[in-house]
Amino acid sequence: MPELQRLRADHAPAILCFEQENRAFFAASVPDRGDDYFNRFAARHEALLTEQASGACHFHLLVAGDGEVLGRFNLVDAANGTAELGFRLAEKATGRGLATVAVRQIFTLCTTTYALTTLRASATLTNTASRSVLTRTGFVATGEEVLLGGERGVGYVRELGGGEGVGV
Repeated sequence: MPELQRLRADHAPAILCFEQENRAFFAASVPDRGDDYFNRFAARHEALLTEQASGACHFHLLVAGDGEVLGRFNLVDAANGTAELGFRLAEKATGRGLATVAVRQIFTLCTTTYALTTLRASATLTNTASRSVLTRTGFVATGEEVLLGGERGVGYVRELGGGEGVGV
């Protein structure tokens, strides 16, 4: 079973591989990161670690037993008990419930480790897989229309309490 791990410096090569191998797959449902993301990957990875060390963000990877990155689950702009959840899963890892399980594990970390009580998320209208994961894990559409890289999307919110990892 894949394991959720907090982002570390030594994850960089596996993340870059994950992003490169899944670039076209991701671009079908979320705005593309652009060539600059890949050209400046090392600096970007270092910046993420710095943000995480400050407590403003919490970055996680879903990692297979062989070290391959299967997904990214990020909590950004963490402040006053609230953060924004974003996630992406490798094409070969979809359809197995892994994103749902990982999001539920994130809920537990939010309440036990990060002192977060509310999560926000958003997904493009065409990203039915992410919208399904959000709904399945108890997120509620806010009715707020958002723009994600120029694409129309919808905002979600999830209030957290005890026992988030089970039965949601």
